[in-house]
This record gives sequence, structure tokens and C-alpha cells, in this order.
Amino acid sequence: MLLPSFRRSAGPRRRVLLIEDNPDGRESLRMLLTYLGHNVEVAADGEEGVRKALSVVPDVALVDIGLPRMDGYEVARRIRAALGHTTVLLAYTAYDGEEAKGRVAAAGFDAHLIKPLDLSELTPWLEAEPARDGVLSHGDAQLQTASS
Repeated sequence: MLLPSFRRSAGPRRRVLLIEDNPDGRESLRMLLTYLGHNVEVAADGEEGVRKALSVVPDVALVDIGLPRMDGYEVARRIRAALGHTTVLLAYTAYDGEEAKGRVAAAGFDAHLIKPLDLSELTPWLEAEPARDGVLSHGDAQLQTASS
């Protein structure tokens, strides 16, 4: 993880769902997000992630793509179908390139973040206002979604 500035967020406290099958990666990112002031729930596979998303209704969900039992693309489709745009969906993956970006957008993710995580790329999404008409905003700026 690249940490350009490691300090607690001045932005709002968010309910974050982290769906990651790697135990070390999951725990370290959970600890970082908690330190930054967010309420964090974790899931170790896609099916557990969908169940938690439907019960917790997170503000932000960071979803690995290569998950056991249900891949991240299907997780995103199911969360979008059930919750609409009330949750910011972030693909958090090592998969890069145009094909991966296209699949991320088609599944309904708002953004495609590459591992290792650059905290400066994550922070605007944690501070974004809830979607209105499918558009997320951060202050006066609109965030570019994966489908834009």
C-alpha cells in the first residue's frame, strides 16, 4: 500500500465493506480504514460479501475481483441490483488493462483501483457524497466513474 499521507480522515465516517480473500491484505486494509475513522466490515468470499452488503448497506464497498465462491463482477451485479446506487462500488484488484476496465464498468462498479492500493486514489471515493442520478460528487467536483 502506498501511503502518501497517513492521517485520519477529516471527511465523513463511512460504513465500508471490504471483500477480500487474502487474509493478510484484508486485515491490513481493515486496520488502515479503521484507523482513518471508518466503520469496517469484512468478508472473505463473494457470497459472504453479498450477504453482508444486503444486511449492512455500506456507503462504500471495496471488492476484490478474484474471489472464491462468487467473483467480484457477480458480487457487484448483485449489490447493484439490490441496493441501486446507494453504495459506492470499487473494484480493488490486480487485474488491469482495457478488458479488465471494461468488465469492471459493465458489472456496475464506480471505479477500478489497482493493487497495491494508492490511498490518494481511494480517499476521494470515501469522501464522495451519495449518488444522485448515478453521479457521485466530491465537493464541487464530480468523480469519474468506471463507466464514464
